[in-house]
Amino acid sequence: MKILIVGGTGMIGGHAASHLLAEGHDVTLAARKVAAAGTPMADVPTIYGDYTKGEFREADLAPFDAIVFAAGNDIRHIPKDADQDEFWQKTQIGGVPEFVALAKRAGVKRLVQLGSYYHQVMPHLAETDPYVRARKLADEGARAHATENFIVTTLNPPSIVGAIPGIAAKRYETLTKWAKGELDIPDYAPAGGTNYMSVLSLCEAISGALRNGKSGTAYLIGDQNLTFRDFFQMVFDAAGSTRKIEERDQEHPLLPDAFIVPGRGKILSYEPDPAETALLGYRRNDVRRAVEEVVSLVGNA
Repeated sequence: MKILIVGGTGMIGGHAASHLLAEGHDVTLAARKVAAAGTPMADVPTIYGDYTKGEFREADLAPFDAIVFAAGNDIRHIPKDADQDEFWQKTQIGGVPEFVALAKRAGVKRLVQLGSYYHQVMPHLAETDPYVRARKLADEGARAHATENFIVTTLNPPSIVGAIPGIAAKRYETLTKWAKGELDIPDYAPAGGTNYMSVLSLCEAISGALRNGKSGTAYLIGDQNLTFRDFFQMVFDAAGSTRKIEERDQEHPLLPDAFIVPGRGKILSYEPDPAETALLGYRRNDVRRAVEEVVSLVGNA
């Protein structure tokens, strides 16, 4: 299959490219800028453009059988002093469905959009949180273009654990430094938790959606429900620390309340549908291995 990965020079897009290439697909990346030297993506053919500015044309997309859209922005990407409504309109609410419509006009047969889990697990958040609302509308707007001949699916994953050589993984670099005693931060985690999933599991789900996804369907995918304390402890263990993390109902400098979408103290837990997991063919119970892999990568950087 000839596949275009939008956002292909990012962590998730880069892993998806490597995974799909290993399966024998013909992969091209779409990105705003050249992949960093030394990354696995640097040697993959790339077309350049910014979907939020309408820079892609039908002729750019027409050569491809399928598209993986991995370029959606989240709350970490809002520039300082940006108009939040305008940002979400360009990057999610309007930008994503408009790109999907362009792919449809170009004759692309399949498109997998990578969304986010919040609006499927806690639908009420879309009424109060602009980010969750934007993800929900992008998801629904993309799938509104689905037909029998244009197979559009959305994968809504949780917090993804992964890193890629040559791309900064600041979150994990900082967590690893803390675990190694290089940062003066008390050994605690904020109350609450969420579902986590390895980037490998996500890549397997992407491949499964390209093969078996039912047009117009949003799949809630995920792996392990963990408290933030449990997750931080995994990082400490992987870094070789013998210190133990405790849970406190207070804000944490490495996981501020602004990044805990449901609110501190809430545990966003769920189990993905077993039939959908089998259909998409992704592995479970892979988070600890992924944490160990990431800590080893950033610790040796």
